[in-house]
Amino acid sequence: MTRKLFGTDGVRGRANSFPMTAELALKLGAAAGRYFRRDQSPGHRVVIGKDTRLSGYMIENALTAGLTSTGMNVLLLGPVPTPAVGLLTTSMRADLGVMISASHNPATDNGIKFFGPDGFKLSDEAEKEIEALVFSEIQPAQAENIGRAKRIDDGRARYVERVKGTFPHGISLDGLRVVIDCANGAAYRAAPEVLWELGAEVIPLGVAPNGFNINDGVGSTKPAAAQALIRETRADVGICLDGDADRVIIIDETGEVADGDQIMALFANRWAEEGRLKGHTLAATVMSNLGLERYLAERAINLHRTPVGDRYVVEAMRQYGLNLGGEQSGHIVMTDYATTGDGLIAGLQFLAEMTRTGKRASELARSFERVPQLLKNVRFAAGQTPLESAGVQQAIAEAEARLEGSGRLLIRKSGTEPLIRVMAECEDEGLLRNVVGEVVAAVEAVV
Repeated sequence: MTRKLFGTDGVRGRANSFPMTAELALKLGAAAGRYFRRDQSPGHRVVIGKDTRLSGYMIENALTAGLTSTGMNVLLLGPVPTPAVGLLTTSMRADLGVMISASHNPATDNGIKFFGPDGFKLSDEAEKEIEALVFSEIQPAQAENIGRAKRIDDGRARYVERVKGTFPHGISLDGLRVVIDCANGAAYRAAPEVLWELGAEVIPLGVAPNGFNINDGVGSTKPAAAQALIRETRADVGICLDGDADRVIIIDETGEVADGDQIMALFANRWAEEGRLKGHTLAATVMSNLGLERYLAERAINLHRTPVGDRYVVEAMRQYGLNLGGEQSGHIVMTDYATTGDGLIAGLQFLAEMTRTGKRASELARSFERVPQLLKNVRFAAGQTPLESAGVQQAIAEAEARLEGSGRLLIRKSGTEPLIRVMAECEDEGLLRNVVGEVVAAVEAVV
């Protein structure tokens, strides 16, 4: 079955437009409830978290209606980071977890992510079954079996305590000045609380959500405000989260950005030295820089590449028994601590390394030299299939031939937006610009 709803990270789109309508959210809730409540026994439950988008209220209520209609009891967490949903799904013995968020996308978008009872995101197969149920007749529960809904007031506090527990015992953040950019998103209260309670001098940014300003000029995809604040306040380091706080970038004391590749390089090397890097392997996607691959190879650390999407990283980690993985975009997955990417936990591990070594952020955040990499996006309209064009395919083949032996080309359709992503890496920056430009021109000619 062709997937109509689910992308690489749940269901996502513009709020109040298909598929992110209240009607579809209700059907998704009912379908997920029916999928997880396969018997008529009592006690089935689901936890729902959300970020700070205005449309979250609409989606939350519609999902709740759909889930309770199939007999699921709903526990509403309010605004919490995505990894908190994974954590609380297991700790509250729920059958299902749901996060309402469009991650780094603007406030006009929203999304729905599902977690299984083990706290991990659902497999492709499970999502396909739920999607099939959406477009079928869903049998509602009998009147006496309709579910209840209840607000959980301490969900954030439970998450805060869990996150603090991942920080090494015997050290604190005393003396560190930390800019924390919460993107006006789900971690706007939790992240500053954690850092302050661990002893840091906290300089907050993006902690005044109003329903419309999530990721607006702040957060991991727009670090300029945090860079300026670090320079202005002479902070030691900056931690920038995205809207649902499952990804992070680090900004050093000079204002330079370290992406997920640099963070993973630091952690992989440290964990390998300590003998705690399972399989002596890091899992990362095809988007990770060639420089990371070379850095790991020099240290006899294996790199297992996966398709784009943190869920595919996690699937590979579970399949091969790994405990560290992530994406260049900042999803850092440490299954010793969490079931999905957790930007705050990753940020704390970086701060712990600063404290342990006494080194500045700039010394820790530049493990390897990046191979020049260029990424361009081309937007297309609904119903278009530009990658099937003969002209586009020919341009891709010619670009691959020109890069053979000196770099690589990656063309893919985004799983969360109507975009074709054209990425290439090459030591020769002139050649890099040329091949990306030619492929982009070919795609633009058919959209």
